[in-house]
Amino acid sequence: MSFVVKKHNFVPTNNIMSRQIKLIWDFRGATAAKTAEHHEIHLKEYIDAEKLASNITGFTILNEMHAIAFMVVTDENMIAVRDRLKPHRGELF
Repeated sequence: MSFVVKKHNFVPTNNIMSRQIKLIWDFRGATAAKTAEHHEIHLKEYIDAEKLASNITGFTILNEMHAIAFMVVTDENMIAVRDRLKPHRGELF
């Protein structure tokens, strides 16, 4: 059975002209969905602690054994956030 469940917290930012990058953490296994959902909590905490302008986070269940958590950062913040949080991959948002 194939299914996709998406949950996004999207709040527009004032930084509309800046390129946005989606940083992604992959989770695999029977507990992937719960782990991705929990990881999003920590991403939100990081955004609050660092006072980042972009506050787009979410998680997506790709199938019963693979889920992702993600956050969207501006181009200006990407290097610092990437080096600190070590995402598995990234893509343009």
